[in-house]
Amino acid sequence: MMGEPVLVMLVEDNADHAELVIRTLEDHRIANRIQHFSDGQSALDYLFRRDEYADPLSSPRPHVILLDLRLPRVDGLEVLRIVKEDDELKSIPVIVLTTSEAEKDVARAYDNHVNSYLVKPVGFEEFSKLMDDLGFFWLGWNTHPNI
Repeated sequence: MMGEPVLVMLVEDNADHAELVIRTLEDHRIANRIQHFSDGQSALDYLFRRDEYADPLSSPRPHVILLDLRLPRVDGLEVLRIVKEDDELKSIPVIVLTTSEAEKDVARAYDNHVNSYLVKPVGFEEFSKLMDDLGFFWLGWNTHPNI
């Protein structure tokens, strides 16, 4: 990322899960900024710079999107489909971070061009390790085009 501030978009409706992700990323100094949305519609409004997010200076593109599947208003798979069909957004890595291990959910996510599908571990230590590894790979080691 060459020293630029790292913005992670977290789309998660479960407040406890969101707090755990945010705390873990902050504790490991993985992201400089985390933009949290609790429903799919708000996330899409931000990404497409609609309404309160119209100003690109206050609504910069995220470097990575962490996306839960079961969301109110607009489902996570629909958010993924919309992002990956848009020419301006499709290069943003989208990582599904969910409790669902259902094969149909995994298949549908990959059919919609998800970059990675991760199942949330139950234990705190395992979850913390997953966030640490995820951060180092997607925000440290991985090379991506300027968004």
